[in-house]
Amino acid sequence: MADHLDLHTVGDLLHHYPRRYAERGELTRLSDLPLDEHVTVVAQVADAWVHTFNGGRGRRLEVTITDGSGRLQLVFFGKGVHKPRSELQPGTRAMFAGKVSVFNRKRQLAHPEFKTLGAESGAEAVEAFAHQLLPLYPACKQMESWQIQQAIDTVLGPAGHEEAALAGLIDPLPDSLREGRGLATLPEALRKIHRPATKTDIALARDRLKWDEAFVLQVALARRRRADAQLPAAPRKPVPDGLLTAFDARLPFTLTEGQRRVSEEIFADLATDHPMHRLLQGEVGSGKTMVALRAMLGVVDAGGQAAMLAPTEVLAQQHHRSITEMMGELAEGGMLGGAEQGTKVVLLTGSMGAAARRQALLDLVTGEAGIVIGTHALIEDKVQFHDLGLVVVDEQHRFGVEQRDALRSKGKQPPHLLVMTATPIPRTVAMTVFGDLETSVLDQLPAGRSPIASHVVPAKDKPHFLTRAWERVREEVAAGHQGYVVCPRIGDDAGDEGDASKGAASPSPEDEAEKRPPLAVVEVAEQLTKGPLSDLRVEVLHGRMQPEAKDDVMRRFAAGEVDVLVATTVIEVGVNVPNATAMVIMDADRFGVSQLHQLRGRVGRGSAAGLCLLVTDMPEASPARARLGAVAATLDGFELSRIDLEQRREGDVLGQAQSGVRSSLRVLAVIDDEEVIAAAREEAAAIVADDPELTGYPELRTALDALLDKEREEYLDKG
Repeated sequence: MADHLDLHTVGDLLHHYPRRYAERGELTRLSDLPLDEHVTVVAQVADAWVHTFNGGRGRRLEVTITDGSGRLQLVFFGKGVHKPRSELQPGTRAMFAGKVSVFNRKRQLAHPEFKTLGAESGAEAVEAFAHQLLPLYPACKQMESWQIQQAIDTVLGPAGHEEAALAGLIDPLPDSLREGRGLATLPEALRKIHRPATKTDIALARDRLKWDEAFVLQVALARRRRADAQLPAAPRKPVPDGLLTAFDARLPFTLTEGQRRVSEEIFADLATDHPMHRLLQGEVGSGKTMVALRAMLGVVDAGGQAAMLAPTEVLAQQHHRSITEMMGELAEGGMLGGAEQGTKVVLLTGSMGAAARRQALLDLVTGEAGIVIGTHALIEDKVQFHDLGLVVVDEQHRFGVEQRDALRSKGKQPPHLLVMTATPIPRTVAMTVFGDLETSVLDQLPAGRSPIASHVVPAKDKPHFLTRAWERVREEVAAGHQGYVVCPRIGDDAGDEGDASKGAASPSPEDEAEKRPPLAVVEVAEQLTKGPLSDLRVEVLHGRMQPEAKDDVMRRFAAGEVDVLVATTVIEVGVNVPNATAMVIMDADRFGVSQLHQLRGRVGRGSAAGLCLLVTDMPEASPARARLGAVAATLDGFELSRIDLEQRREGDVLGQAQSGVRSSLRVLAVIDDEEVIAAAREEAAAIVADDPELTGYPELRTALDALLDKEREEYLDKG
């Protein structure tokens, strides 16, 4: 149990809640058995026979069961024959659980789990038996649901005496909070979740247990926020008529109202003497980079340096190019032709030549470079800053907490931190995962951004739709525009970088049925150059190319020398080519919802309308097609992130770096329980403000220590 289900103590066991409840009266009748589904049936053994085969070496037990509505065959093989042979005698009544399959045109359960039932007699006993709610626990091969139930029954003791067995439990909720919110006591909640008499019992228990999880987690985050607020930081106030003023004066457009509002929030944070911790969420193309650049320029004005951390070299180079272009001569401080208030903007990546790298490191340590943009190469020990004042992390979900922490430790005192993401995060996830960061949202697109039309292309059902898709790409190119074709894979090796299945939900039954490897960049590019796009300039881009080759392709694509770029998801974040208007995503069902939304944001970045075609072989009624339909139906990233979260396990969305948070959520669902999370956050903030050390709440402290074991404590410290 310890190894497979991570249950080590009695407390762990009591907090291992049922996933759902079966009602015996509502168990599946044998006449209604669905194929390929896990079912539980209550029935009586009609007969049982052992058959031998392979000259008597092999043995097979066949048991026929009936419940009055129909008959069903159970089969057991090999060593698995002994227990059922002795226990399943004709006339025995039992509960059987397994997956329904078909053999010789008859439905059967192979090796079902079973539990014999006592010979209840009398209508009342049968009625009680039929309507008892049976808890079904998250189980594993080594430990079946009813074995877990037996263990819990042992702990709880006889019915009616549970409160005594649960008397010594540590209750994290302060009495005043519990009574004020009308919540059950902890012993009552645990009794009702494991031994409910009615469905109301289950609801009461879950309401209480959700509060425990939400509240303890929010107290941890509130204490983290408070500790951050105590840290010293150098206030960074931009000087009047400095670099920021000069930059704003040369902007060819006005900032959106959202950009102005978020900038004000950031500058207010930067002016304080404790470190800013802010999460900036914004749709693809909402102008986050502009907001971040203005913050960096403000910090340079105030005598500090700013570092921007990007997840890939392609993105770091892209940011460096677009930032130096936006700044013009302001990015050439100290150089001939550079502006008087200018500063140096340097790039630092792992693949730079030794001389360029040495110069970049020198510019950083002397303070000559006010802004540095780089990949995780920025984190290496030998990188020293003159006075690091602000760290901007782009696409946070791709960075481990340790990496953020390593960069922050390079300041003389903690630098301010701005975390940016284009993956819209529902408010509750932000409160749960990034609860120690203040949140700013950019929700309007800058003027001049065009709408993107999205359509699903069912290539298998309607091949002529795919033909038309390639015609549309040719039409866009003929009109002077460019396009992307995105594939889940690079080439021969299915496990390579760019395999979208890593970012997507787990393979669906249709995927399993397909058994076709995902389409690959190299093969698709070849087919297109020989076929439907034969006279166009087609190039490939993927993560296994040399950095110089990648940069060369991107530069030529940006310059309009390439018509169609066939790429993996390396283009997912940050690639900005306003002239690219069409995107065809091959095997779109193999990508996650958020990933598709990110990719789509690469088109429609200029004045011409964007087009995104989602190509799939999935059948019309499949969940994968429904998911693609949802992406095609809305451009609202927040709406899509909700859909994404509802369709996947929350753990995938909460991410690996938040493993401590994820494994602690048992009954709390971050999407459905928005009200509980928001209320718990308020209560937690009030308690921590009143009693930061929780001296008056010893039980809450104990619960907190259990949640924040060593690893999670470190995670929150670094957050």
